Amino acid sequence: MDDSKKILIVDDEKPIVDILTYNLQKEGYTIIEAYDGEYGYQRAMNDNPDLILLDVMLPKMDGLTVCRKIRETSNVPIIMLTAKEDVVDKIIGLEIGADDYITKPYQTRELIARIKANLRKMEAINSVIEQRNQEIEEQEKQKEEQQRLANDKNGKTYFDFGIITIDFEKYEVKVNGQNVDLTLREYELLKFLVINRGQIFSREQLLEKVWGYDYYGDVRTVDVTVRRIREKIENDSSSPEIILTKRSLGYAFNGNLELKA
Repeated sequence: MDDSKKILIVDDEKPIVDILTYNLQKEGYTIIEAYDGEYGYQRAMNDNPDLILLDVMLPKMDGLTVCRKIRETSNVPIIMLTAKEDVVDKIIGLEIGADDYITKPYQTRELIARIKANLRKMEAINSVIEQRNQEIEEQEKQKEEQQRLANDKNGKTYFDFGIITIDFEKYEVKVNGQNVDLTLREYELLKFLVINRGQIFSREQLLEKVWGYDYYGDVRTVDVTVRRIREKIENDSSSPEIILTKRSLGYAFNGNLELKA
């Protein structure tokens, strides 16, 4: 049942509209009715239908004109209804933006099948568009994050997360306003995680980035250093909120901590 779908019927023959409305409501659709082209165009613009059944021969504004005007701002599926067998009319309708056409008299089952097919096609298109928009949004977020990290690395020296403040220039770390004494290695590890906050690094990566390529120590060195830092900066080192452990992955500075201006 497509009970969430709205269909606009634009046709000046009320008996036809009544029959269509009855059958389509049985299918679960919500129906909007219009009996001339001008009003049909208004309803199309104001009611956001999911599909439009549009007669060609209409008073006040013909169906082809209505279709052309709708296509200026909307991609809603349009099925043209015509009593004419003239191929030219059908071609013109498709050329100005109609998605489908059906010639009167038509079988109700065929029309319903056409409606469902066009709705499925639009849903597939919208799904692709939504996925692409999400990909673009994710790419923009990644660019922003990369720029943020570049800014951090290229000049930002003071970070205030409320709980903890870090001044790289002064080699100073404070928790709740109180100075914390860190060893050089503890400080360098904390600095690296802060600059790359939100990113997860394995113990091997941290050994490489913080200790250096020429360090061949045990990866447990990282665990020990993280534990010592936590004992100095966390309110509860057994339930850390600043340096997080990502099980089986490694460590990360909490990227959700709000950076103060």
